[in-house]
Amino acid sequence: MESWRRQLRFDPIPALLASGDEALRYFVRRDLLEEEIGPICRLWQLPAAQKILKKQLPDGSWDRSVSKKKHKDINYSLIETWKQFRFLVEQYGFNREDPSTGRAAEFLFSCQTEDGDIRGFIANQYAIYYTGAVMSLLIKAGYEDDQRIEKGFQWLLSMRQDDMGWSGPIITHDFDGETMYRLTSEYAEPVEPDRSKPFSHNWTGMVMRAFAAHSRYRMSEAAKVGANLLKSRFFQPDCYTSYQAASYWVRFQYPFWWNNLVAALDSISLIDSSRDEHMEEALNWLIDHQEEDGLWKATYVSGKEVSNAKTRETRLWVSLAICRVLRRVSC
Repeated sequence: MESWRRQLRFDPIPALLASGDEALRYFVRRDLLEEEIGPICRLWQLPAAQKILKKQLPDGSWDRSVSKKKHKDINYSLIETWKQFRFLVEQYGFNREDPSTGRAAEFLFSCQTEDGDIRGFIANQYAIYYTGAVMSLLIKAGYEDDQRIEKGFQWLLSMRQDDMGWSGPIITHDFDGETMYRLTSEYAEPVEPDRSKPFSHNWTGMVMRAFAAHSRYRMSEAAKVGANLLKSRFFQPDCYTSYQAASYWVRFQYPFWWNNLVAALDSISLIDSSRDEHMEEALNWLIDHQEEDGLWKATYVSGKEVSNAKTRETRLWVSLAICRVLRRVSC
């Protein structure tokens, strides 16, 4: 048994392989057991993947129901396409060799401005964190060497706070509620950040996914600095009111959306697999909180755990992500 499994109280492999999820088993055998299991394109024909693709529009996007479109200047097709693209790339391994993936990627790139950011998530305001998260998916889908990705990285680097982390520009200002609502739901010129304010670990965590996904940028000084900033905040409240509670560190999801401990460790372990005091604290927390069935909970916030099929699926994929992290830092 490999060293990363020996440090755990329970072996997670049996539960993961017994899941009944063919896509999950593929990644367990490929990433954790290092088996030769054939091309990933076999996952693209799975019923769950095809169900997602059936709702894709000719321009490559996915649409959101009219009842959920509350503001005319928010690009709801961008939000829905990001949401669905996560599942295709992260759970079924879709890449640009598949035509539907290419169409989705081109739609996402069509939302990139001349400056390099992906615009439309919060009307015309800068969405630094979403830009990083979307770029990470595009890189994984095979667009690492695309010049539009390079433009995105240059923009992200230009938008750092003075402490070299990232935040949401709007939250670095003390706008009242009415002004905040107007800026984030109606067309308005983008607010520049107050760079003297501290970084947000929630938004830095989402940006770091792009650096971690890129074979060259993950080795950059900016990536190392960002990773160190991110892990220095493990289990602490954020500096800003959005997703501020420390409990958000232990509310998990997969594919990743918001920042949490597993998502952050996934990026950090790709950038730097060494184990300092912050990493040891996080890894020991995961080891101590493994369940007897070999898996981890979807959330460790009291009163938030719900037992249903969706929670079971989330537990399986989160557990796979945790095992990937443990394997990287044990090598």
